[in-house]
Amino acid sequence: MIVILKQNPDKNQLNNLVGWLKKNDIDVHESQGSHSRLLGLIGDTSNLDIDMLRALEIVEDVKRIQEPYKNANRKFHPLDTVIEVGNTKIGGGNLTLIAGPCSVESEEQICSIAREVKACGATLLRGGAFKPRTSPYSFQGLRGEGIELLLEAKKETGLPIVSEIMDISQLDLFRDVDVIQVGARNMQNFELLKALGRTQKPILLKRGLASTIEELLMSAEYIMAGNNPNVILCERGIRTFETKTRNTLDLSAVPVLKQLTHLPVIIDPSHATGISKLVHPMALGAVAVGADGLIIEVHNDPAHALCDGAQSITPEAYKSLVANCMQIHPFRAKYNAE
Repeated sequence: MIVILKQNPDKNQLNNLVGWLKKNDIDVHESQGSHSRLLGLIGDTSNLDIDMLRALEIVEDVKRIQEPYKNANRKFHPLDTVIEVGNTKIGGGNLTLIAGPCSVESEEQICSIAREVKACGATLLRGGAFKPRTSPYSFQGLRGEGIELLLEAKKETGLPIVSEIMDISQLDLFRDVDVIQVGARNMQNFELLKALGRTQKPILLKRGLASTIEELLMSAEYIMAGNNPNVILCERGIRTFETKTRNTLDLSAVPVLKQLTHLPVIIDPSHATGISKLVHPMALGAVAVGADGLIIEVHNDPAHALCDGAQSITPEAYKSLVANCMQIHPFRAKYNAE
């Protein structure tokens, strides 16, 4: 339920209303828009008398909503959420560039790639320390050592780091990681999501292989219900009947999500296609439909990468990709969520 307040509501009346709602086990999420002030009521509102609320002097209108996600809902939060990571702002019309290798392999490798992607315009460095692999015999990452090497690259270049967590037990190792990534396989690991909700770190949440948009938003809700509003959604391709690409990149998810939620939405064209030659055109498409950012796998020697070399592009290719995306960015369509 949403309570739309009149302009400049009386503070005492507002405090009394909020206090009464909380006594009725209703959580209140307050949002200040450009032209209105909203109270998002979270909990069992079925017994609340809408007419009684509408009759209050400070109330303009009251509306019920049907969507099960409340904190992530644009109806509760009309303005785009902008998440700050270092000097980078994610969301709100900005185009955030995140790049780096699928997996951290050595200090020389990660530091070299960090320098090169930064020179191309990337403002965050991605790198896998813990790797979820389909085969138990594949390279699983350097684990804690990989995070230490990412921190060395951050020290050298100043780039904030993004890395994927696999389990709650690893949370202490991520205390210095700037953005914690939740991979597609863990999108509905609800105990992990609840633990991340108790942090205030930005969480990059990837859509599951066969998950609907509403399921993605409900996973975001798990994090936000723990009082962590810093969620970044990521479309990374879904599993369909098509076999010519690793997954099918759902670019339509961007404008759909922009209508439903205030959270930033970024695209991962590397995992979506699994083919390095397709990363560039899909990245351009992502920018054109209004994505808030791109997370792309860049490796200085893809042919010998320990993980996902087939979908990684070289720093030279990344430089060209960034240049073309920056040409599209100022002219892309602006999607109005109203």
